[in-house]
Amino acid sequence: MTQSIKITGAHVWAGGDRGFELRDVLIINGRVAGAESSAAAAATDSAHPGPIETLDATGQWVLPGLIDAHFHAYATSMDGMENERGPLSYAAINGVRRLEATLRRGFTTVRDVAGGDIGLARAIEQGLFPSPRYHFTGPALSQTGGHGDPRAAHVDVCFSHGHMCEVVDGVDNLRLAVRNRLRTGAHAIKIMTSGGVFSLTDPIRVPQYSAEEVRAVTDEARRQRSYVAAHAYSSEAVIHSIENGVRSIEHGNLIDAATAKRMAELDVFLVPTLAAYDAMDRRGAEIGLNEISLAKNTEVLSKGQEAIQLALAAGVEVGFGSDLMGELEDDQLSGVRLQCAAVGAAETIGSLTEVNARLIGDANLGHLGAGAYGDALVLTANPLEEPAALWDLAARVAVVSAGRRVAQA
Repeated sequence: MTQSIKITGAHVWAGGDRGFELRDVLIINGRVAGAESSAAAAATDSAHPGPIETLDATGQWVLPGLIDAHFHAYATSMDGMENERGPLSYAAINGVRRLEATLRRGFTTVRDVAGGDIGLARAIEQGLFPSPRYHFTGPALSQTGGHGDPRAAHVDVCFSHGHMCEVVDGVDNLRLAVRNRLRTGAHAIKIMTSGGVFSLTDPIRVPQYSAEEVRAVTDEARRQRSYVAAHAYSSEAVIHSIENGVRSIEHGNLIDAATAKRMAELDVFLVPTLAAYDAMDRRGAEIGLNEISLAKNTEVLSKGQEAIQLALAAGVEVGFGSDLMGELEDDQLSGVRLQCAAVGAAETIGSLTEVNARLIGDANLGHLGAGAYGDALVLTANPLEEPAALWDLAARVAVVSAGRRVAQA
């Protein structure tokens, strides 16, 4: 199948404050050939010996492929213990389905922060199934009784390692865990530094891990040219994380203005996950989410959009994530709608593309300039004027991944 396509006559996202520009996009062998005029693109086209598909996008709008920076391929259930102790083969097959679905929605890159492994990544690299570009952390690191420990308080069974989280205590053990993750291909390291909605025994605002433990993790990652993403909600937990070397804060719903200012000073990213709270609020009870998690979700639900606004006002780079578990994964595009409601379409497009690309650290992501990956989303309407085009599946003309059109369901 060809990895070359020419998208003609489209309004193409130029990034930043530039909005859209009218031009063709030529993708050859999976890479954008350039941001030339139609005439220059045609000349390059004629010099290319292989087949090139043409997509007439006259009167349509083209974005770079979207990036979800907080995705969970192995989140097969709303039950934490089931996620961790169910068969890995089932989790992987279910993960294939989740990845294919997110690609069809227009997300051509995901960062899996809590799960994934080298086997799933190899299958994707070898083209065994349609998938977004895949960056995984392996199981997140959690202290005993922390957000990644799925045991209820009355349960007394041994638990250390699951598919999405691993309970690891102590500086030396954490260093070894980080080294093993990076040895086996992890893009970054995920650490739990506060309580969470999904977990049963940890107050949501309380910081987790000691400063020495957090520093051990960030030091190991930094020396190996990687970084650490931290699950954290409260200002206290966020400060605890970033003062000890964490590079991206996941969620951050309960931060205040002073914390946002400190995040900006330390060049820390915020990855909000608005879709998760909204979906749990609307659908949690009907799918059997436990009462503890439902109560915690109420606390963070109304604060997520405010946290994004505080972060942007302070100069923090704000990305986009979904963080959807089990049956809720089909609410991914609701997060786009909610982020648009908080900060507008232009800012949200930047979060879905350029900002998440900088977070991941790949200059070939998040734009459609020369040399970029040939990932694109073609829309029927201008999302700056009609933001619903960003989350309405009916507005999707085509998804292009590495120069190939993605089959739509």
